[in-house]
Amino acid sequence: MNEPRAINDAEIEADICNWIEKAVIGLNLCPFAKAVYVKQQMRIVVSDASTESALLEQLGEELLLLRDTPAETIDTTLLVHPQVLEDFLDYNDFLEHADGLVESLELDGELQVASFHPQYQFAGTDVDDASNLTNRAPWPVLHLLREASIDRAVAAYPDPDAIIERNIATVTALGADGYRKLLARAG
Repeated sequence: MNEPRAINDAEIEADICNWIEKAVIGLNLCPFAKAVYVKQQMRIVVSDASTESALLEQLGEELLLLRDTPAETIDTTLLVHPQVLEDFLDYNDFLEHADGLVESLELDGELQVASFHPQYQFAGTDVDDASNLTNRAPWPVLHLLREASIDRAVAAYPDPDAIIERNIATVTALGADGYRKLLARAG
């Protein structure tokens, strides 16, 4: 029997950067991501948390760090957690705790947590529905965003309501196999 290959933090971060560059920016799934990524205002943290409580604690630390750091330095944070919440339903349930933490830290209206997961599935869709690809990442990710940055980006974008529809059309045209090939990295 083959042992699963150990993945280190550098490989996980490389997978996330590959996803950002090829899917998020490359497919223009988020028209606001490129500027933040190019200016190196995106913090990527690979968590060593192995329990939900440890992840929640680290999420709190990252939320406070983002709150206390100028946007010019860190505009957004991707908290990648490869050792916990690998099952999407558990991950989805955890998002309620993440939102509760934002509220308890009195960061409602200032920061929010967006979600990406390898098994992401929107409510009311089949697991293989191509629309799910818009929120699928190579590893489970909690994406910490500044509300003010979102507001500025949306105000500057000609038709922000069209983004979701365009993204679904893009990933549907690509299909699951095309998406997998897009994200394949040379080993």
